[in-house]
Amino acid sequence: MLLHSIVISVIFVSMVKLFSILMSSLMLIQSFGITFGDIVQLDEFMEHANFHAEKYGDNLLVFISKHYGELKEQHSNDHKEEKRDHENLPFQNNGHCTSSSFAIVFSTFSSELKSLQNLEDKVTNFYYPLPSSSLHSTGTFQPPRFV
Repeated sequence: MLLHSIVISVIFVSMVKLFSILMSSLMLIQSFGITFGDIVQLDEFMEHANFHAEKYGDNLLVFISKHYGELKEQHSNDHKEEKRDHENLPFQNNGHCTSSSFAIVFSTFSSELKSLQNLEDKVTNFYYPLPSSSLHSTGTFQPPRFV
């Protein structure tokens, strides 16, 4: 029975680590602005890169420079017949900003609860003398007692 519970806890810890790695990877990919549509369009990227290698003799770095780098404007002006192919390339979504926050906590807070002090036991650093006016004795104009 003890061995069974140890195996279950090891599997659970492994699954938590795997889930954490997958979620971290997803957030990293999303922070680069890579969307699911970009991943689907990777075949268009490879086909167009092969086209450039056959027709122009471009290697991958020159291809990336012509479509995403400093040669992009010149290449677009020189080869307007490829405009439709260029629009289908991935990673063309410029100017959008995304942010996501996601947190899962797999711990108990018993240790944090033990460390909390009772507010009544806390020593305060201020003292308010009781006012002699009847308006103050009703509680309407009383200052806060604890900060």
